[in-house]
Amino acid sequence: MRAGDEPTGVAYDSGKGEVFVANYGNTTGNTISVISDATNRIIANVTVESGPIGLAYDSAKGEVFVTYLHSGVVSVISDASDTVIATVQVGNASSAAVYDPARGEIFVTNWISNTVSVISDSTNTVVAIVPVGHDPWAAAYDPSNGDVFVTNILSNSVSVISDGNNEVVATVTVGSDPDAVAYDSAKDEVFVASINSDSVSIISASKYDVLGNVSVGSGPDAVAYDSTRGEIFVVNENSFTVSVINDVANKVVATVGVGGDPWAVAYDSGNGEVFVTNSASDTVSVFSDHAG
Repeated sequence: MRAGDEPTGVAYDSGKGEVFVANYGNTTGNTISVISDATNRIIANVTVESGPIGLAYDSAKGEVFVTYLHSGVVSVISDASDTVIATVQVGNASSAAVYDPARGEIFVTNWISNTVSVISDSTNTVVAIVPVGHDPWAAAYDPSNGDVFVTNILSNSVSVISDGNNEVVATVTVGSDPDAVAYDSAKDEVFVASINSDSVSIISASKYDVLGNVSVGSGPDAVAYDSTRGEIFVVNENSFTVSVINDVANKVVATVGVGGDPWAVAYDSGNGEVFVTNSASDTVSVFSDHAG
């Protein structure tokens, strides 16, 4: 389906059965497209700051947090009204966000500041700033251990932050330029895509060590976990494909073609569908998780 200019970040809103897409480009960009997963059509466009790139859905508040690579702010969108209701100052070049439901907090990676800002969703204010590795880019939340896993691109590592004290409790070395991460609740494992290694590292979420690596397509730059089928969807930017990894066998079981320069991926648990943003095609690919 068509989206805005250079669609990048994507997040699934389970409360409304909607998918939010960040349109990074300037032609028709600076918006968030809201897609109904019942019709796979755009039902609203929300005007935001310049260069939206990352999204996180807060299920407790029914809100979507938007990060911007060009600024040090995060916008908060109400999914009831599809309007911006707050703006939060964070670090320089906020690249990604992840929601921690146990504490009602949003963890935001600040790419240039080499920090993670922790936002309280009750006050929409920053309650902590956590130093991490060099060029933090993506984050994933582990509810079993109360940890947030942050990929550090230029450090070739993953920082593990405890949400109990907002401090780094471990650092795990992975492949070259790790830029995407997802938590697998069934296996208590973390999958990290390294864009210049063409591989995905599998980390034990409890022991903080690498269990193995899976070769995927060229330029993996996004990861999402499918809890229904126990699969990991890995977007390969240079291959224009999505690799599907079975988390029991830890091997690729399918490859799905998508649009040009695929950037991000989100799993829709309500319909068992996968949404992939294609930044060069100005489209969003939607396919059934049974494709894997």
